[in-house]
Amino acid sequence: MNYCKRDRYKRAEQAIRSWIYEVRFSDWNNAAELRAKYKNASIISSKRVVFNIRGNSFRLVTDIEYQLKIVYVVWFGTHNEYEKIDVKDLNYDSKSNKK
Repeated sequence: MNYCKRDRYKRAEQAIRSWIYEVRFSDWNNAAELRAKYKNASIISSKRVVFNIRGNSFRLVTDIEYQLKIVYVVWFGTHNEYEKIDVKDLNYDSKSNKK
């Protein structure tokens, strides 16, 4: 949650904490089950899911290993910052994530 310490992301801190709490106690087996809980989540691929945080002010890009019950945070930023990345090709190296 270190990214919430940056000034431009501080407004998202409580929403991120709530999301982490919910995810920690979730038991999704597939994207359809996740979508039942998070109707506004964007399912990009079998693993990649984008969550709207604090309304639609922030975006959280994740990779989910449903069988292992692991959620990886790939990217977090404002809605405007999200518009500048290619979410399908996004990787863990932040230097190569711009369109």
